[in-house]
Amino acid sequence: MSRIGKKPITVPEGVTVTIGKNNVVTAKGPKGELSQPISADMKLTLEDGILTVERPTEQKRHKALHGLYRSLINNLIVGVNEGYKKDLELVGVGYKATNQGNVIEFALGYSHSIFFVVPDDVKVSTLMEKGKNPIITLEGIDKQLVGMVAAKIKTLRKTEPYKGKGIRFVGEQIRRKAGKTAAKK
Repeated sequence: MSRIGKKPITVPEGVTVTIGKNNVVTAKGPKGELSQPISADMKLTLEDGILTVERPTEQKRHKALHGLYRSLINNLIVGVNEGYKKDLELVGVGYKATNQGNVIEFALGYSHSIFFVVPDDVKVSTLMEKGKNPIITLEGIDKQLVGMVAAKIKTLRKTEPYKGKGIRFVGEQIRRKAGKTAAKK
């Protein structure tokens, strides 16, 4: 039983949702336009600003797709209405990040700088204040794309468990390990 799939999606004002041929859902809103193809098995109904996703049978495959497609459509609607934002912080001595348009230049303790090109659909900004860790802000309407770019940036310098240095999400808790201790005699 998919509890998520059964939830109806309320379409906010200012957002128009159309279900095209071949089950392609398109959402237009103040932030932009996104579309998502949906399996031909799923039945979509839009009445009075409420969108529901229904599955044809109780097969395991249909149950799995039911919740998935409901979540994807909800992400489209939230994205074109409000957008998504991820904040990353660089923790470490000498770690820096600056951006020129959609190109971020990182100084992460390696012998060279790292240049990372962000897709055009994602807006990036960097903030470096004295005495605080540098912060990178990613904003966009596509939740999957914003999350994927944030994950790629995190892999440039993974957070290590001993000192906690590396790239992490703002507010993320890192499991710390105890270091070596002197041997007892």
